Amino acid sequence: MRTRSCAFFAALIMLATLALTGCQTTPAPPPPQGGGTTSGQQGGGAAPPDGPPVVAIKIDNSSDGRPPVGLDAADVVYVEPVEGGLSRILSIFATHKPQTVGPVRSARETDAEILPQYGRPTLAYSGAAPEVLPIIAAAPLTDASDANAPEAYSRDDARPVPHNLFVDSTKLPPAQPWPGASRPLIGEVPSGGAPTERYEVRYPAATIGFFYNHPSRRWMVSMDGEPYAAVNSGRIGVSTVIVQKVRTHDSAVRDAAGNPSPVAESIGSGPMVMLRDGKSFEGTWNRPSPEAPTTYADQTGAPLPVDAGQVWVVLSPV
Repeated sequence: MRTRSCAFFAALIMLATLALTGCQTTPAPPPPQGGGTTSGQQGGGAAPPDGPPVVAIKIDNSSDGRPPVGLDAADVVYVEPVEGGLSRILSIFATHKPQTVGPVRSARETDAEILPQYGRPTLAYSGAAPEVLPIIAAAPLTDASDANAPEAYSRDDARPVPHNLFVDSTKLPPAQPWPGASRPLIGEVPSGGAPTERYEVRYPAATIGFFYNHPSRRWMVSMDGEPYAAVNSGRIGVSTVIVQKVRTHDSAVRDAAGNPSPVAESIGSGPMVMLRDGKSFEGTWNRPSPEAPTTYADQTGAPLPVDAGQVWVVLSPV
């Protein structure tokens, strides 16, 4: 009798456990990288929903600053021309914010011009020229430099100074949501386009290269002729590359060698090339005001959508 009672209660416990397990909800999958939207169109149609808050982080792109940490999680990556013909990166994080990102370097006037289209983002950076600080202070963003949020920054002694400063994104001050109209328009690959395997953007002292990997359907990134990899993910491959051809003008800032710091003009319009799905599409970019989103259209004026995943925007001086 005792054996039957034990068996009965064991069965009840098992049934209760199965019932509880069956009632558990399956965890929702993480949001897709890229922060894009398929509802409505950028700048028109039904208003897309606002996205998560935006954190922008200025990342080193010199040979001493590689490999980066956390860059593979960014939604949008801007490559900017800087003094001496070199490049630097402004990374936009929204759907995923890794705890450690860097190496963090100084801000430029170009950053203050790019960022207003993202609402009021938080900008993490390490210092800026005295002429640039008032421009950043006047921009619609939250200044989270290492001077203003020192508790969020630390140095990695395994790397040389100044290429060893990293930021903990979880310790940065909060940002505002990503305006829906500024989120990338995701869509099917457009008709037409020229089959393209490789594409390079050359600055005076830097080269940003992409080649299309058919099995992964990603554009593999190289810098100065070498594979570009992040610490946690290895070689970086992106879904869409936008080569945005921009005018530049010299700022009042000069480096130690006397080279002027260029300002890439991202407000206005101009030619562009989009790389996606193994093809290149020529068209135009347009951004009429600081708060307006940057839109991309083909040569007929039809919107050029990006593919889902990380988007790179290379600002290419004309």
